[in-house]
Amino acid sequence: MIRHIVLFTFKPGCSWDDQRAVEAEWSTHQVGVHVPELVEWRAGRNVSTRDIACDFVAIGLLRDEADLHRYLTNDFHRRSAALWREISTWVIADVVEPVSSQPTVSSDHTA
Repeated sequence: MIRHIVLFTFKPGCSWDDQRAVEAEWSTHQVGVHVPELVEWRAGRNVSTRDIACDFVAIGLLRDEADLHRYLTNDFHRRSAALWREISTWVIADVVEPVSSQPTVSSDHTA
């Protein structure tokens, strides 16, 4: 399984008061409906007010790299990404998750 994570940060002059941001947000929520390869899809506004915080996050789960490729080339996903490209910068991570019923042990690292 591959966990796809995207963190969006508004470009200077853009905020949630901008209709383009609202449109990008709506479109991103719809990606989960329009991309069949997604096993899970979550997206939402970041509520953190810290200086280093991003503005929006999208998190998906895909079965393998072939599904990740199909997701990345999906027409609806590409149109949604184009909306964000206009108003934000972003960083991504595609993390391989073990397929196991065993819980993952993690450390609590507070940034």
